[in-house]
Amino acid sequence: MATPDPIASRNLLDAFARRHRLRAFEALPWLAAVAAYFVFPDYLALGAQILATILFALSLDLVLGYAGIVTLGHAAFFGTGAYTAGILAANGWGEPLSGLIAAAAAAGVVGLATGAIILRTTGLTLLMQTLVVAAMLAELANKATRITGGADGLQGMDVWPIFGAFRFDLFGRTAYIYCALVLLIAWLLVRSIVHSPFGRSLTGIRENVLRMHAVGAPVRRRKLIAYTISAALAGISGALIAQTAQFVGLGALGLERSGTVLIMLIIGGVGQLYGAFIGVTVYMVAQDRFSTIDPVYWYFWIGLFMIFVVLFARGGVLGLLERARRLLRRPS
Repeated sequence: MATPDPIASRNLLDAFARRHRLRAFEALPWLAAVAAYFVFPDYLALGAQILATILFALSLDLVLGYAGIVTLGHAAFFGTGAYTAGILAANGWGEPLSGLIAAAAAAGVVGLATGAIILRTTGLTLLMQTLVVAAMLAELANKATRITGGADGLQGMDVWPIFGAFRFDLFGRTAYIYCALVLLIAWLLVRSIVHSPFGRSLTGIRENVLRMHAVGAPVRRRKLIAYTISAALAGISGALIAQTAQFVGLGALGLERSGTVLIMLIIGGVGQLYGAFIGVTVYMVAQDRFSTIDPVYWYFWIGLFMIFVVLFARGGVLGLLERARRLLRRPS
């Protein structure tokens, strides 16, 4: 039996550590978030919504961009988390951090239960089953009027101050900081996952699932784990928006939300970890500006913007920046 080479093992560990090491450019989104807090004090409520939605897009990127699981029903987990935190706050338990934990647990359980069934399929069948799961949960929320409020939405939420000291104010200061810190923790978790051997195996599954089966990788189990983690993160995102807005409607489980977050991710760049930051910010800021300029036809301008992205920025904004960097580095 061959003895492991200590030098080769050390080199492998060094390469793994270098891959995990934080780079200087990775601080840019967080520096921008800190700057936005001081530069745009009148838009902190919108900023909190952007940060929470970035977490939603980040959870989708984990399954779509890295594991290659195509879904149009990711709002099922977002809505599960939103309703979990909302129902707790509307029934006498408004502690926000435990609400996030409960939302993550509920969405994770839904992701585990549904993923064990739908991940046995691929392609169009998988896509349709994700839609069915979201539609079933939306109909359940619509029928359970006494618990969820039905079509009128869940009202009467009373979210307590964070640690009993930081109350959610009308200007969105507490909500902005709260969402930013939760997003930072979630981003560090996702970053460690995608740079780990588990994350590399997900990329291998996305690129060539038959080869991963051939080398003996437990493909279905790893896809299910990634799907469950993604569902839990989406649930946290839904809980953040429910707690900061103190309202949950059926739209949290709707197809429009699933489609919109997918568009945001495409704008930023799928499977690049930072595409969620760019895509969500660009889309939501453009939506805010277009709806102010043209309240009736603002969706037309969003659609036109998407056409330009598809034609001239394949791979999203990050893909466009990467091509520009390669052109600049190419010898004249």
